[in-house]
Amino acid sequence: MPLKRLAYPLWIVFLAVFAAAHAWHLRADFPNFSPWEDWSKYTDEGWYGNAAIRAHLFGNWYVPGDFNPAPAVPVWPFLQWLLFFVTGVSIQAARGLSVAFFFLNLLLSYKLFRERGPRWVGLLAVTLLVTSPFLYCFSRLAILEPLLIALTLGAMNLAIRMPRFAHKEAVAALIGLIFTMMMLTKTTAIFLLPALIWTIALPFWNQKRKLLRMLVAAGGTALLTFSMWMLVVVGNDLFEDYKYLFFVNVYKKPHGVWARFMSFWWSFHGGLWADVVLIPLAGILIIAAVYTRSRITAKNWRPNWTAGLWRDPLFSGSVLIVAGYIGFMTYQNHPQPRYYAVVAFFSFFVVVRVTAQLLYQQARAHTVGLAILGLVLLTAVGNSIWTMGYVLHPQYTFVNAAAHLTRYIDEHPNGKRLLVSISGDEITLITHLQTICDDFGTQDLAPKLARYQPGWYATWNDLDPGTLEDIHTHFSLEQVAGFPAFDDPERNTLYLFKLHPLPNGQVREPDGQLLEQPLPDDKINIPIQ
Repeated sequence: MPLKRLAYPLWIVFLAVFAAAHAWHLRADFPNFSPWEDWSKYTDEGWYGNAAIRAHLFGNWYVPGDFNPAPAVPVWPFLQWLLFFVTGVSIQAARGLSVAFFFLNLLLSYKLFRERGPRWVGLLAVTLLVTSPFLYCFSRLAILEPLLIALTLGAMNLAIRMPRFAHKEAVAALIGLIFTMMMLTKTTAIFLLPALIWTIALPFWNQKRKLLRMLVAAGGTALLTFSMWMLVVVGNDLFEDYKYLFFVNVYKKPHGVWARFMSFWWSFHGGLWADVVLIPLAGILIIAAVYTRSRITAKNWRPNWTAGLWRDPLFSGSVLIVAGYIGFMTYQNHPQPRYYAVVAFFSFFVVVRVTAQLLYQQARAHTVGLAILGLVLLTAVGNSIWTMGYVLHPQYTFVNAAAHLTRYIDEHPNGKRLLVSISGDEITLITHLQTICDDFGTQDLAPKLARYQPGWYATWNDLDPGTLEDIHTHFSLEQVAGFPAFDDPERNTLYLFKLHPLPNGQVREPDGQLLEQPLPDDKINIPIQ
Protein backbone atom coordinates (compact mmCIF):
# COMPACT_ATOMS: atom_id res chain seq x y z
CA MET A 1 0.00 0.00 0.00
CA PRO A 2 1.25 3.56 -0.76
CA LEU A 3 0.77 4.68 2.83
CA LYS A 4 2.80 1.78 4.15
CA ARG A 5 5.58 2.45 1.65
CA LEU A 6 5.68 6.07 2.82
CA ALA A 7 5.73 5.24 6.52
CA TYR A 8 9.42 4.44 6.83
CA PRO A 9 10.69 7.39 4.75
CA LEU A 10 8.48 9.80 6.71
CA TRP A 11 9.66 8.27 9.98
CA ILE A 12 13.30 8.66 8.94
CA VAL A 13 12.71 12.29 7.92
CA PHE A 14 11.15 12.94 11.34
CA LEU A 15 14.16 11.44 13.08
CA ALA A 16 16.58 13.38 10.87
CA VAL A 17 14.84 16.68 11.69
CA PHE A 18 14.98 16.04 15.43
CA ALA A 19 18.58 14.87 15.25
CA ALA A 20 19.61 17.95 13.26
CA ALA A 21 17.88 20.17 15.82
CA HIS A 22 20.52 19.10 18.36
CA ALA A 23 23.13 20.92 16.28
CA TRP A 24 21.15 24.16 16.00
CA HIS A 25 22.11 27.16 18.16
CA LEU A 26 25.17 25.44 19.62
CA ARG A 27 26.22 28.62 21.40
CA ALA A 28 22.95 28.68 23.33
CA ASP A 29 23.11 27.84 27.02
CA PHE A 30 21.72 24.82 28.77
CA PRO A 31 18.01 25.77 29.02
CA ASN A 32 17.14 27.82 32.08
CA PHE A 33 14.25 26.65 34.25
CA SER A 34 14.66 23.05 33.15
CA PRO A 35 14.24 20.30 35.80
CA TRP A 36 17.99 19.66 35.81
CA GLU A 37 20.37 21.66 37.98
CA ASP A 38 23.75 20.25 37.09
CA TRP A 39 27.26 21.58 37.76
CA SER A 40 28.42 20.60 34.30
CA LYS A 41 26.72 23.54 32.61
CA TYR A 42 29.04 26.09 34.23
CA THR A 43 32.22 24.07 34.81
CA ASP A 44 32.67 20.70 33.07
CA GLU A 45 32.80 21.84 29.46
CA GLY A 46 35.86 23.93 30.25
CA TRP A 47 37.44 21.65 32.83
CA TYR A 48 37.63 18.46 30.78
CA GLY A 49 38.71 20.22 27.61
CA ASN A 50 41.12 22.68 29.23
CA ALA A 51 44.23 20.90 27.96
CA ALA A 52 43.11 21.38 24.33
CA ILE A 53 41.88 24.92 24.97
CA ARG A 54 45.13 26.03 26.65
CA ALA A 55 47.34 24.33 24.07
CA HIS A 56 45.75 26.27 21.23
CA LEU A 57 45.26 29.61 22.98
CA PHE A 58 48.33 29.87 25.23
CA GLY A 59 50.82 27.38 23.82
CA ASN A 60 50.91 25.00 26.79
CA TRP A 61 48.24 22.51 27.83
CA TYR A 62 49.53 22.21 31.40
CA VAL A 63 49.22 24.81 34.17
CA PRO A 64 51.26 23.67 37.21
CA GLY A 65 49.22 23.60 40.41
CA ASP A 66 45.91 24.14 38.64
CA PHE A 67 43.22 21.60 37.76
CA ASN A 68 44.68 19.43 34.98
CA PRO A 69 42.38 16.43 34.44
CA ALA A 70 43.90 15.40 31.09
CA PRO A 71 46.40 12.88 32.58
CA ALA A 72 43.46 10.88 33.95
CA VAL A 73 40.97 11.44 31.10
CA PRO A 74 42.98 12.30 27.96
CA VAL A 75 40.74 11.01 25.13
CA TRP A 76 38.21 13.87 25.07
CA PRO A 77 40.75 16.73 25.21
CA PHE A 78 42.87 14.98 22.56
CA LEU A 79 39.91 14.87 20.17
CA GLN A 80 39.15 18.51 20.91
CA TRP A 81 42.79 19.40 20.31
CA LEU A 82 42.58 17.85 16.85
CA LEU A 83 39.27 19.55 16.13
CA PHE A 84 40.49 23.01 17.13
CA PHE A 85 43.16 22.89 14.41
CA VAL A 86 40.27 23.04 11.94
CA THR A 87 37.67 25.15 13.75
CA GLY A 88 39.65 27.24 16.20
CA VAL A 89 38.75 27.27 19.89
CA SER A 90 35.06 27.96 20.43
CA ILE A 91 32.24 26.63 22.53
CA GLN A 92 30.32 25.88 19.33
CA ALA A 93 33.11 23.62 18.09
CA ALA A 94 33.41 21.82 21.43
CA ARG A 95 29.68 21.25 21.62
CA GLY A 96 29.56 20.31 17.95
CA LEU A 97 31.96 17.46 18.70
CA SER A 98 29.65 16.25 21.45
CA VAL A 99 26.63 16.43 19.14
CA ALA A 100 28.60 14.53 16.47
CA PHE A 101 29.05 11.70 18.97
CA PHE A 102 25.33 11.86 19.74
CA PHE A 103 24.66 11.37 16.02
CA LEU A 104 27.07 8.43 16.04
CA ASN A 105 25.26 7.03 19.09
CA LEU A 106 21.97 7.11 17.19
CA LEU A 107 23.55 5.15 14.33
CA LEU A 108 25.23 2.64 16.64
CA SER A 109 21.98 2.17 18.56
CA TYR A 110 20.11 1.44 15.34
CA LYS A 111 22.81 -1.00 14.23
CA LEU A 112 22.62 -2.76 17.57
CA PHE A 113 18.87 -3.29 17.27
CA ARG A 114 18.99 -4.06 13.57
CA GLU A 115 21.35 -6.93 14.32
CA ARG A 116 18.71 -8.46 16.60
CA GLY A 117 15.40 -7.55 15.00
CA PRO A 118 13.35 -5.78 12.35
CA ARG A 119 13.83 -2.23 11.15
CA TRP A 120 10.92 -0.73 13.08
CA VAL A 121 12.43 -1.78 16.41
CA GLY A 122 15.70 0.05 15.71
CA LEU A 123 13.82 3.14 14.54
CA LEU A 124 11.67 3.08 17.68
CA ALA A 125 14.81 3.05 19.83
CA VAL A 126 16.24 5.99 17.89
CA THR A 127 12.90 7.80 18.26
CA LEU A 128 13.04 7.61 22.04
CA LEU A 129 16.64 8.83 22.06
CA VAL A 130 16.23 11.70 19.63
CA THR A 131 13.02 13.09 21.14
CA SER A 132 14.17 12.95 24.78
CA PRO A 133 14.41 16.49 26.21
CA PHE A 134 16.86 15.21 28.82
CA LEU A 135 19.23 13.83 26.20
CA TYR A 136 18.74 16.93 24.05
CA CYS A 137 20.02 19.13 26.87
CA PHE A 138 22.96 16.96 27.92
CA SER A 139 24.05 15.82 24.46
CA ARG A 140 24.58 19.50 23.55
CA LEU A 141 27.08 20.07 26.36
CA ALA A 142 30.77 19.41 25.67
CA ILE A 143 30.94 16.81 28.45
CA LEU A 144 32.28 13.26 28.62
CA GLU A 145 29.07 11.22 28.53
CA PRO A 146 28.33 11.26 24.75
CA LEU A 147 31.81 9.94 23.97
CA LEU A 148 31.61 7.31 26.73
CA ILE A 149 28.27 6.10 25.35
CA ALA A 150 29.69 5.98 21.82
CA LEU A 151 32.62 3.82 22.90
CA THR A 152 30.30 1.53 24.88
CA LEU A 153 27.95 1.10 21.93
CA GLY A 154 30.89 0.49 19.62
CA ALA A 155 32.20 -2.27 21.87
CA MET A 156 28.74 -3.85 22.14
CA ASN A 157 28.25 -3.80 18.37
CA LEU A 158 31.55 -5.60 17.91
CA ALA A 159 30.82 -8.11 20.67
CA ILE A 160 27.43 -9.25 19.36
CA ARG A 161 28.88 -9.69 15.87
CA MET A 162 32.03 -11.44 17.03
CA PRO A 163 30.99 -15.02 16.06
CA ARG A 164 30.91 -14.05 12.37
CA PHE A 165 34.44 -12.57 12.31
CA ALA A 166 37.28 -14.72 10.98
CA HIS A 167 39.79 -13.33 13.51
CA LYS A 168 37.73 -13.34 16.69
CA GLU A 169 40.66 -12.85 19.05
CA ALA A 170 41.66 -9.69 17.16
CA VAL A 171 38.13 -8.31 17.55
CA ALA A 172 38.21 -9.17 21.27
CA ALA A 173 41.53 -7.34 21.54
CA LEU A 174 39.95 -4.33 19.81
CA ILE A 175 37.16 -4.37 22.40
CA GLY A 176 39.84 -4.38 25.11
CA LEU A 177 41.43 -1.32 23.49
CA ILE A 178 38.03 0.38 23.37
CA PHE A 179 37.58 -0.32 27.07
CA THR A 180 40.90 1.39 27.79
CA MET A 181 39.62 4.38 25.80
CA MET A 182 36.43 4.28 27.88
CA MET A 183 38.48 4.34 31.08
CA LEU A 184 40.55 7.23 29.73
CA THR A 185 37.37 9.07 28.75
CA LYS A 186 35.57 8.77 32.06
CA THR A 187 36.82 6.67 34.95
CA THR A 188 33.28 5.52 35.82
CA ALA A 189 33.63 3.19 32.82
CA ILE A 190 34.93 0.59 35.27
CA PHE A 191 31.29 0.10 36.34
CA LEU A 192 30.42 -0.83 32.75
CA LEU A 193 33.00 -3.62 32.64
CA PRO A 194 30.63 -6.41 33.81
CA ALA A 195 28.28 -5.57 30.94
CA LEU A 196 31.10 -5.73 28.38
CA ILE A 197 32.37 -9.04 29.76
CA TRP A 198 28.85 -10.45 29.62
CA THR A 199 28.31 -9.20 26.06
CA ILE A 200 31.56 -10.84 24.94
CA ALA A 201 30.80 -14.06 26.82
CA LEU A 202 27.21 -14.76 25.71
CA PRO A 203 27.92 -15.87 22.11
CA PHE A 204 30.53 -18.35 23.37
CA TRP A 205 28.73 -19.54 26.49
CA ASN A 206 28.81 -23.17 25.40
CA GLN A 207 32.36 -22.99 24.00
CA LYS A 208 34.42 -22.55 27.13
CA ARG A 209 37.87 -22.65 25.53
CA LYS A 210 36.93 -20.14 22.89
CA LEU A 211 35.28 -17.97 25.55
CA LEU A 212 38.46 -18.05 27.60
CA ARG A 213 40.52 -16.97 24.57
CA MET A 214 38.14 -14.06 23.92
CA LEU A 215 38.31 -12.85 27.52
CA VAL A 216 42.09 -13.20 27.67
CA ALA A 217 42.50 -11.27 24.40
CA ALA A 218 40.18 -8.48 25.54
CA GLY A 219 41.42 -8.32 29.13
CA GLY A 220 45.07 -8.60 28.20
CA THR A 221 44.82 -5.80 25.64
CA ALA A 222 42.98 -3.55 28.09
CA LEU A 223 45.54 -4.20 30.82
CA LEU A 224 48.49 -3.69 28.49
CA THR A 225 47.24 -0.46 26.90
CA PHE A 226 46.13 1.07 30.18
CA SER A 227 49.49 0.19 31.73
CA MET A 228 51.26 1.86 28.82
CA TRP A 229 49.30 5.05 29.44
CA MET A 230 50.13 4.95 33.14
CA LEU A 231 53.82 4.65 32.25
CA VAL A 232 53.45 7.82 30.19
CA VAL A 233 51.75 9.58 33.11
CA VAL A 234 54.34 8.50 35.66
CA GLY A 235 57.26 9.09 33.30
CA ASN A 236 56.16 12.69 32.77
CA ASP A 237 55.63 13.46 36.47
CA LEU A 238 51.86 13.73 36.03
CA PHE A 239 50.81 11.13 38.59
CA GLU A 240 49.81 13.78 41.15
CA ASP A 241 47.40 15.26 38.61
CA TYR A 242 46.12 11.76 37.81
CA LYS A 243 45.43 11.02 41.48
CA TYR A 244 43.91 14.45 42.05
CA LEU A 245 40.91 13.67 39.83
CA PHE A 246 40.00 10.86 42.20
CA PHE A 247 40.70 13.00 45.27
CA VAL A 248 38.25 15.74 44.23
CA ASN A 249 35.59 13.15 43.45
CA VAL A 250 35.61 11.63 46.94
CA TYR A 251 32.32 12.23 48.73
CA LYS A 252 31.15 11.17 52.15
CA LYS A 253 30.22 7.50 51.97
CA PRO A 254 27.12 6.14 53.72
CA HIS A 255 27.60 4.00 56.83
CA GLY A 256 25.10 1.49 58.11
CA VAL A 257 22.32 -0.40 56.35
CA TRP A 258 19.81 2.46 56.38
CA ALA A 259 22.27 5.03 55.05
CA ARG A 260 23.36 2.69 52.26
CA PHE A 261 19.74 2.00 51.38
CA MET A 262 19.00 5.71 51.19
CA SER A 263 22.04 6.24 48.97
CA PHE A 264 20.73 3.51 46.69
CA TRP A 265 17.24 4.99 46.78
CA TRP A 266 18.42 8.43 45.73
CA SER A 267 20.53 6.94 42.94
CA PHE A 268 17.66 4.74 41.78
CA HIS A 269 15.06 7.49 42.15
CA GLY A 270 17.33 9.89 40.24
CA GLY A 271 16.37 8.07 37.06
CA LEU A 272 13.22 10.19 37.09
CA TRP A 273 15.47 13.09 36.06
CA ALA A 274 15.86 11.40 32.69
CA ASP A 275 12.22 10.46 32.07
CA VAL A 276 9.27 10.13 34.44
CA VAL A 277 7.57 7.49 32.26
CA LEU A 278 10.18 5.51 30.35
CA ILE A 279 12.65 5.02 33.22
CA PRO A 280 10.04 3.62 35.67
CA LEU A 281 8.65 1.54 32.80
CA ALA A 282 12.12 0.09 32.18
CA GLY A 283 12.36 -0.81 35.87
CA ILE A 284 8.95 -2.51 35.82
CA LEU A 285 9.82 -4.49 32.71
CA ILE A 286 13.13 -5.65 34.19
CA ILE A 287 11.37 -6.78 37.38
CA ALA A 288 8.71 -8.58 35.32
CA ALA A 289 11.40 -10.34 33.28
CA VAL A 290 13.26 -11.38 36.44
CA TYR A 291 10.06 -12.64 38.07
CA THR A 292 8.96 -14.60 35.00
CA ARG A 293 12.42 -16.10 34.52
CA SER A 294 12.61 -17.12 38.18
CA ARG A 295 9.46 -19.20 37.85
CA ILE A 296 11.07 -21.44 35.25
CA THR A 297 12.65 -24.53 36.74
CA ALA A 298 14.01 -27.72 35.20
CA LYS A 299 10.97 -29.55 36.58
CA ASN A 300 8.32 -27.10 35.52
CA TRP A 301 9.50 -25.54 32.24
CA ARG A 302 7.09 -24.09 29.72
CA PRO A 303 7.46 -21.55 26.94
CA ASN A 304 7.01 -17.99 28.14
CA TRP A 305 7.41 -14.45 26.87
CA THR A 306 10.99 -14.12 28.19
CA ALA A 307 12.28 -16.97 26.02
CA GLY A 308 15.64 -15.86 24.64
CA LEU A 309 15.43 -12.45 26.28
CA TRP A 310 18.11 -12.91 28.91
CA ARG A 311 20.44 -14.57 26.39
CA ASP A 312 20.22 -11.46 24.21
CA PRO A 313 23.12 -9.15 25.14
CA LEU A 314 21.09 -6.19 23.87
CA PHE A 315 18.70 -6.71 26.78
CA SER A 316 20.84 -8.30 29.49
CA GLY A 317 23.85 -6.11 28.66
CA SER A 318 21.68 -3.01 28.92
CA VAL A 319 20.36 -4.18 32.29
CA LEU A 320 23.92 -4.66 33.55
CA ILE A 321 24.94 -1.19 32.31
CA VAL A 322 22.00 0.46 34.08
CA ALA A 323 22.70 -1.55 37.24
CA GLY A 324 26.42 -0.74 37.06
CA TYR A 325 25.87 2.99 36.76
CA ILE A 326 23.28 3.08 39.52
CA GLY A 327 25.74 1.04 41.60
CA PHE A 328 28.42 3.65 40.92
CA MET A 329 26.14 6.46 42.06
CA THR A 330 25.14 4.49 45.14
CA TYR A 331 28.78 3.93 46.05
CA GLN A 332 29.71 7.54 45.27
CA ASN A 333 26.66 8.82 47.18
CA HIS A 334 26.55 11.75 44.78
CA PRO A 335 24.11 11.35 41.87
CA GLN A 336 24.17 14.15 39.30
CA PRO A 337 21.72 14.53 36.40
CA ARG A 338 24.41 14.19 33.71
CA TYR A 339 25.30 10.70 34.98
CA TYR A 340 21.84 9.55 33.92
CA ALA A 341 22.59 10.12 30.25
CA VAL A 342 24.12 6.62 30.28
CA VAL A 343 21.20 5.24 32.29
CA ALA A 344 18.68 6.84 29.92
CA PHE A 345 20.23 5.37 26.77
CA PHE A 346 20.23 1.81 28.00
CA SER A 347 16.93 2.05 29.90
CA PHE A 348 15.29 3.11 26.63
CA PHE A 349 16.92 0.05 25.05
CA VAL A 350 15.28 -2.16 27.69
CA VAL A 351 11.86 -0.65 27.01
CA VAL A 352 12.12 -1.13 23.24
CA ARG A 353 13.60 -4.63 23.43
CA VAL A 354 10.93 -5.93 25.84
CA THR A 355 8.13 -4.22 23.92
CA ALA A 356 9.27 -5.93 20.73
CA GLN A 357 9.53 -9.25 22.56
CA LEU A 358 5.94 -8.96 23.78
CA LEU A 359 4.54 -7.89 20.42
CA TYR A 360 5.81 -11.10 18.81
CA GLN A 361 4.07 -13.28 21.42
CA GLN A 362 0.53 -14.65 21.41
CA ALA A 363 -2.67 -13.69 23.24
CA ARG A 364 -2.22 -11.80 26.52
CA ALA A 365 1.48 -11.02 26.09
CA HIS A 366 0.77 -9.46 22.68
CA THR A 367 -1.99 -7.31 24.19
CA VAL A 368 0.35 -6.14 26.95
CA GLY A 369 2.94 -5.31 24.30
CA LEU A 370 0.41 -3.20 22.38
CA ALA A 371 -0.51 -1.32 25.56
CA ILE A 372 3.17 -0.64 26.34
CA LEU A 373 3.78 0.47 22.75
CA GLY A 374 0.88 2.91 23.02
CA LEU A 375 2.30 4.35 26.25
CA VAL A 376 5.76 4.62 24.70
CA LEU A 377 4.44 6.44 21.63
CA LEU A 378 2.40 8.87 23.75
CA THR A 379 5.52 9.58 25.81
CA ALA A 380 7.54 10.17 22.64
CA VAL A 381 4.92 12.67 21.43
CA GLY A 382 5.04 14.56 24.73
CA ASN A 383 8.84 14.50 24.73
CA SER A 384 8.91 15.73 21.13
CA ILE A 385 6.83 18.79 22.05
CA TRP A 386 9.01 19.46 25.10
CA THR A 387 12.23 19.12 23.13
CA MET A 388 11.01 21.30 20.28
CA GLY A 389 10.19 24.00 22.83
CA TYR A 390 13.88 24.08 23.79
CA VAL A 391 14.93 24.03 20.13
CA LEU A 392 12.74 27.00 19.18
CA HIS A 393 13.56 29.12 22.23
CA PRO A 394 17.36 29.18 22.66
CA GLN A 395 18.70 31.16 25.61
CA TYR A 396 21.94 33.11 25.84
CA THR A 397 22.56 34.02 29.46
CA PHE A 398 25.83 32.54 30.69
CA VAL A 399 27.61 33.00 27.36
CA ASN A 400 26.55 36.66 27.42
CA ALA A 401 27.65 37.00 31.05
CA ALA A 402 31.07 35.57 30.14
CA ALA A 403 31.36 37.94 27.17
CA HIS A 404 30.37 40.99 29.23
CA LEU A 405 32.76 40.00 32.03
CA THR A 406 35.65 39.67 29.56
CA ARG A 407 34.77 42.99 27.91
CA TYR A 408 34.75 44.70 31.31
CA ILE A 409 38.21 43.31 32.09
CA ASP A 410 39.54 44.50 28.73
CA GLU A 411 38.06 47.98 29.20
CA HIS A 412 39.26 48.37 32.82
CA PRO A 413 42.84 47.02 32.98
CA ASN A 414 43.97 45.85 36.40
CA GLY A 415 47.34 44.14 36.59
CA LYS A 416 47.60 40.80 34.82
CA ARG A 417 44.76 39.84 32.50
CA LEU A 418 44.20 36.63 34.43
CA LEU A 419 40.94 35.61 36.08
CA VAL A 420 40.49 33.28 39.07
CA SER A 421 37.13 31.47 39.11
CA ILE A 422 35.58 28.04 39.50
CA SER A 423 33.95 28.70 36.10
CA GLY A 424 37.20 30.01 34.67
CA ASP A 425 37.86 27.22 32.16
CA GLU A 426 34.31 27.59 30.88
CA ILE A 427 34.85 31.32 30.41
CA THR A 428 38.14 30.62 28.61
CA LEU A 429 36.32 28.32 26.20
CA ILE A 430 33.75 31.03 25.48
CA THR A 431 35.87 34.20 25.34
CA HIS A 432 39.54 33.04 25.36
CA LEU A 433 40.22 34.94 28.62
CA GLN A 434 43.10 33.26 30.47
CA THR A 435 41.98 31.80 33.80
CA ILE A 436 42.88 29.53 36.70
CA CYS A 437 40.54 27.70 39.07
CA ASP A 438 40.04 28.88 42.67
CA ASP A 439 38.47 25.68 43.98
CA PHE A 440 40.44 22.83 42.38
CA GLY A 441 44.10 22.19 41.73
CA THR A 442 47.04 20.26 43.08
CA GLN A 443 48.33 23.48 44.68
CA ASP A 444 46.40 25.29 47.44
CA LEU A 445 44.85 28.57 46.40
CA ALA A 446 47.02 30.93 48.48
CA PRO A 447 50.38 29.80 46.99
CA LYS A 448 48.74 29.52 43.56
CA LEU A 449 47.71 33.18 43.81
CA ALA A 450 51.24 34.14 44.81
CA ARG A 451 52.61 32.17 41.87
CA TYR A 452 50.32 33.52 39.13
CA GLN A 453 49.43 37.01 40.46
CA PRO A 454 45.98 37.31 38.84
CA GLY A 455 44.24 40.64 38.46
CA TRP A 456 40.65 39.45 38.72
CA TYR A 457 38.34 37.12 40.62
CA ALA A 458 34.79 35.98 39.78
CA THR A 459 32.32 34.06 41.92
CA TRP A 460 28.67 33.05 41.97
CA ASN A 461 26.26 34.88 44.30
CA ASP A 462 28.40 34.68 47.45
CA LEU A 463 31.97 34.41 48.70
CA ASP A 464 33.26 31.31 50.42
CA PRO A 465 35.01 32.25 53.72
CA GLY A 466 37.92 29.87 53.04
CA THR A 467 38.43 31.30 49.55
CA LEU A 468 38.27 34.83 50.95
CA GLU A 469 40.91 33.94 53.51
CA ASP A 470 43.23 32.63 50.79
CA ILE A 471 42.73 35.74 48.66
CA HIS A 472 43.32 38.01 51.64
CA THR A 473 46.81 36.62 52.12
CA HIS A 474 47.92 38.53 49.01
CA PHE A 475 45.09 40.82 47.86
CA SER A 476 42.22 43.06 48.81
CA LEU A 477 39.00 42.78 46.83
CA GLU A 478 36.94 45.39 45.04
CA GLN A 479 33.56 44.29 43.74
CA VAL A 480 33.08 45.99 40.39
CA ALA A 481 30.34 44.28 38.40
CA GLY A 482 27.67 41.60 38.31
CA PHE A 483 26.35 39.71 35.28
CA PRO A 484 23.02 37.82 35.25
CA ALA A 485 23.52 34.21 34.17
CA PHE A 486 21.63 31.06 35.12
CA ASP A 487 18.27 30.28 36.71
CA ASP A 488 19.86 28.51 39.70
CA PRO A 489 19.15 30.74 42.74
CA GLU A 490 22.65 30.00 44.01
CA ARG A 491 24.28 30.79 40.65
CA ASN A 492 22.10 33.32 38.89
CA THR A 493 24.65 36.15 38.95
CA LEU A 494 28.37 36.08 38.19
CA TYR A 495 30.16 38.74 40.28
CA LEU A 496 33.49 40.22 39.24
CA PHE A 497 36.16 41.58 41.62
CA LYS A 498 39.38 43.44 41.05
CA LEU A 499 42.28 41.99 43.01
CA HIS A 500 44.56 44.68 44.44
CA PRO A 501 47.98 43.45 45.64
CA LEU A 502 48.80 44.38 49.23
CA PRO A 503 51.17 47.36 49.60
CA ASN A 504 54.91 46.75 49.40
CA GLY A 505 54.50 43.09 48.55
CA GLN A 506 52.97 42.38 51.97
CA VAL A 507 51.74 38.86 52.67
CA ARG A 508 49.19 38.32 55.41
CA GLU A 509 49.41 35.18 57.49
CA PRO A 510 46.12 33.35 58.13
CA ASP A 511 44.90 34.22 61.61
CA GLY A 512 41.85 32.28 62.73
CA GLN A 513 38.70 33.84 61.27
CA LEU A 514 40.16 37.30 60.76
CA LEU A 515 40.84 36.91 57.04
CA GLU A 516 37.49 35.20 56.44
CA GLN A 517 35.71 38.54 56.93
CA PRO A 518 35.71 41.75 54.87
CA LEU A 519 38.69 43.96 55.74
CA PRO A 520 38.79 47.78 55.69
CA ASP A 521 40.44 47.88 52.25
CA ASP A 522 37.76 45.62 50.69
CA LYS A 523 34.63 46.58 48.81
CA ILE A 524 32.35 43.54 49.04
CA ASN A 525 28.56 43.71 48.69
CA ILE A 526 27.61 40.03 48.35
CA PRO A 527 27.14 37.55 51.24
CA ILE A 528 30.06 35.61 52.69
CA GLN A 529 28.87 32.11 53.46
